[in-house]
Amino acid sequence: MITTKKGWGLLAWLLAGLFASTVRAASLDITAVFRPDPSNPAQNEFENTTPQGGYCGNYPTLCENGVFSLSLPIRFKAVAPIEALHDERKGPMFRVPSSWRDVQVVHEGTGETETVRMRVNGIGATYAITKPLLAGTWPGWVNAPAPCRYGGVGYGTQVWYAFFWRVPLDAGVCSRQAKLTIDESYGFSYRDTGFSYQLITPNPLRMSAGVYRGVLNYTVGPYGDFDMGDVMLADDSAISLNFALSVEHTLKVDIPPGGNRVVLEPVGGWQSWLDQGRKPTRLLRDQTFNIWTSSHFKMNLQCEYYSNNTCALWESTSGHSAPLEVSVTLPNGLTDGAGQPVNRRRLLRDGSGTELFQPGFYLDRKVGTLHFEVAQDAVDEMIKPGTARSYSGSVTVIWDSEVG
Repeated sequence: MITTKKGWGLLAWLLAGLFASTVRAASLDITAVFRPDPSNPAQNEFENTTPQGGYCGNYPTLCENGVFSLSLPIRFKAVAPIEALHDERKGPMFRVPSSWRDVQVVHEGTGETETVRMRVNGIGATYAITKPLLAGTWPGWVNAPAPCRYGGVGYGTQVWYAFFWRVPLDAGVCSRQAKLTIDESYGFSYRDTGFSYQLITPNPLRMSAGVYRGVLNYTVGPYGDFDMGDVMLADDSAISLNFALSVEHTLKVDIPPGGNRVVLEPVGGWQSWLDQGRKPTRLLRDQTFNIWTSSHFKMNLQCEYYSNNTCALWESTSGHSAPLEVSVTLPNGLTDGAGQPVNRRRLLRDGSGTELFQPGFYLDRKVGTLHFEVAQDAVDEMIKPGTARSYSGSVTVIWDSEVG
């Protein structure tokens, strides 16, 4: 049985809409996917598939790898005058959730859970007014106040100005103080408000194929997660981020032509038995296979004939059976659940001991080996001088990505 999976990592930006008469939650869908790349097998991360918007959409060269932005309909408006030399909360201030926060995502089929970590690492907006401010009202907005940092290009006119500031980990409030009063006749507001964010995503190679979903809710308003002070109030009181991580794994096994027919022989062939009557101590054969995988998987056997927990070979004339030992050696990059290499690991009908094999990176057509062997005590019973016998049996080796 073969299945596939996939996964990701990213960031976001908010875009304002018009004020509404009712309070609602702004909602964003954030998507990412993991799909193994044969040209870059060491790249085991989710890819952000959410379209860029806002600041990073306008200035992609100013957003480093791992920083993305999205549009969100939220707008802030001054509900009171901004007095000259005001206290921090009575004018433009920005406190955003810059600390890491965990989001649980759940596989929509199996219920398996994983954790995504997210933090806001940038804030931006366009402040808008209905008429030009008096000279000296405040310093320019392109250079961020501490603890925020310069974020890139700022631009505008006398009645609007767009800016973007970086926000360090665990930062507090970043604020601007007006030197002159901005009364309500200016209609001071933020539109195109946005934030960038970073994600730490789980290791997709440890995840099952399918879609993992989760929601992260932020509050908006005074003393909320997104706190713009007591004067600049929002038309929404919440932001919901809807995560969808898609895992599209590869698990493919290929047996070379003719490899499905395995003939067991003594070491060195049958010549010693034919020429000297020297009974072989073991019968064996190794069979290689090619594997492509980004998925964890388990292995076990199905047998036409069996002996306890392993397969067997059957001789129809005598009615005699001989236990057949089957084991596997997996290529470098695949380990068991304890992180140990897999070398001649016994395969059993109940799958015990082979419940979990996992890749450390995407394996693209790597070679493994199946080992088939009849041990000496069984060989002694199979080979009787002067008696012709022919043993056979079908063995099905299963690679199963449905691990659970």
